[in-house]
Amino acid sequence: MFRKELLENGIVVLMEQLKTVRSFTCGIWVRVGSRNEPTQKNGISHFLEHMFFKGTKSRSARDIAVEIDGVGGDLNAFTAKENTAFYVKVLDTHIDTGLDILTDVFCHSVLDSEEMNKERGVIKEEIKMVEDTPDDLIHDLFSRSIWGMHGIGQPVLGTRATVASLERQDLVNHIKKFYGTRDTIVSCAGSFDPETLLKLLNEKLGGLRRGSEPSPNHTAQFSGKVNMHHKDLSEVHVCLGVEGLPQAHPRRYEYYILNTLLGAGISSRLFQEIREKRGLVYSIYSFASSYVDTGLFGIYAGSAKSKAEEVVSLVLKELKGLPEELEQAELDRAKEQLKGSLILGLESTSSRMQNMAKQEIYFKRLFTTEEIIKGIDSVTLSGLKDLAALLFRGKSPALTVLGPLEGRSFGEVLPPL
Repeated sequence: MFRKELLENGIVVLMEQLKTVRSFTCGIWVRVGSRNEPTQKNGISHFLEHMFFKGTKSRSARDIAVEIDGVGGDLNAFTAKENTAFYVKVLDTHIDTGLDILTDVFCHSVLDSEEMNKERGVIKEEIKMVEDTPDDLIHDLFSRSIWGMHGIGQPVLGTRATVASLERQDLVNHIKKFYGTRDTIVSCAGSFDPETLLKLLNEKLGGLRRGSEPSPNHTAQFSGKVNMHHKDLSEVHVCLGVEGLPQAHPRRYEYYILNTLLGAGISSRLFQEIREKRGLVYSIYSFASSYVDTGLFGIYAGSAKSKAEEVVSLVLKELKGLPEELEQAELDRAKEQLKGSLILGLESTSSRMQNMAKQEIYFKRLFTTEEIIKGIDSVTLSGLKDLAALLFRGKSPALTVLGPLEGRSFGEVLPPL
């Protein structure tokens, strides 16, 4: 049973009561992420996410860890391009404790300068881990190449230089600007009593009345160019893509299905053609990223350096041929795969919490599972072919390559599809 309510201070609360489970998950979402940061403060949303767990007015960082472990719970957070979320998952017998810790962390963190200096080192190590993981690093490089070093193109973690420059007052200013009632959403799923939960949330979050400003967004301008990054690796890593669709686009179900059949499983076109048939890669997949005003339809592959250009050529061939080559049988298979993935993905209270929050952020309403399945089933072969032509035909894809590149060049711009 789904309910949408407002706290006394206007914060939106989303609730889905599930009587067949014993867990309870609550997330506090703020509509600000790396996209909204000034370039010189890039990484501040992620830094603040870390600092919220380093101590409050009544609990030390160790107290927080011991108390949540003591009830067998999970307390965590994540930062994305357009939002930041803090969540707790506990047994339904420990809802009071879980909410008390989560709201204490969210509302009363002290942002200690000494802890901040220690955490600065932790985040720098996190950045180094990405730099040492080429199949992660390639996506940051790809995003920067497409969108530039501002807005969506900025890395969530920031850079070593920006992380080194952040001061306590920067975090305080960020909270004052964004962490208020207008940009905050609470999403809860699992075993709970709705009236009791609302009472608790009003008590815990009722004092949150800081003003917040609408999140500014740089206008996203897609740049289809080739960027080469030499790194001494065993493989060449490739990301290739075109501008995609925003989150709330009316053709989003066709978009999801196109991604599914092209490269989102072992039966997909790219996996079967490039890995299974030709043995050119170990990993290849497509991804359909969407934001409030734009999107990215991309493909990742990792191959031997002698095979990288062949892999790119084959991917381009697949994209170019999609509008004519798509068949009803693969559309039907992709529909069932997508519906199965959707339903299986909603079997935990954590995933249901996230699903509700994201739909509220991007749609201001909740689409039921039945509505989403109906949307998937409504996709036709002619509509899918039309979208494939719209996305790919006549477009010059962006390409980012990372790895041992001596003597290799893909040119400055790929030819239009």
